[in-house]
Amino acid sequence: MKKNSYFKSGSGTRKAFVSTFQDKDELKEISTINNNSKIKDKIFHKSSENMEELEDNCVSLTITSPPYNIGKDSDLELTDDEYWRIMEKIFQETFRVTESGGRIVVNVANLGRKPYIPFSKYFTELLINIGFIMRGEIIWQKSKGANANFAWGSWLSASNPVIRDIHEYCLVFSKESLKKSSKGESSLDKEEFMESTLSIWNINPARAKKIGHPAPFPIELPQKFINLYSYKDDLILDPFLGSGTTSVAAKQLNRNYVGYEINKEYIDIANKRLETEVN
Repeated sequence: MKKNSYFKSGSGTRKAFVSTFQDKDELKEISTINNNSKIKDKIFHKSSENMEELEDNCVSLTITSPPYNIGKDSDLELTDDEYWRIMEKIFQETFRVTESGGRIVVNVANLGRKPYIPFSKYFTELLINIGFIMRGEIIWQKSKGANANFAWGSWLSASNPVIRDIHEYCLVFSKESLKKSSKGESSLDKEEFMESTLSIWNINPARAKKIGHPAPFPIELPQKFINLYSYKDDLILDPFLGSGTTSVAAKQLNRNYVGYEINKEYIDIANKRLETEVN
């Protein structure tokens, strides 16, 4: 359905721009009964296409970074149709287990140059179609300056200069309601709250060789989301656990975790990190 936007008379400033793209009654927040999971602090060696171990409405926060299907060691060799069918199944299951008012953060990077592939757009559309309510997006700026990579394209020429990405996206959604329906104890101070509610986060990337995984995100990333969007003792899910960064961050911040991973070697890395990085 086409919707209109208009300027209030007498002003062309951005603040005076009024959008009727979203009707007032378009966002219908609801609240359903949440459950306490009997499964806590557990990693499952299986695909998260079926998370039958988890009850409906029991996960407070999901933080994950899905594989991109581009040939990395952490990826599967799938056709595009197969890939997106699996992604849909996994995020439908994630929706089922997410509590009413719970949140999900999906970390993705856009890919390619011939052409540029807007992965963040595709995942946004997927999660909205499943039923999640989008809250916004965080731009994770991984490095500053001109030394991020050396894919210049045409050097010092307008022929074909290449934009060199130094950021990724963290897409943030809620289920059924923007407000958490559960009560609890936060672990967020004023300074961190002010910083974390800005839309750009400057965090250095993790080193793949040090972690032992081809595409780890830095532990500071899930730590900030856990503090911002969950209470102590909440259950944190990662359906693509990888090397276990989300689980480590959860335990460091007095939360419980559950993870799913199909690669046994990565599960071993995650368990070792939980032993060595969590007091």
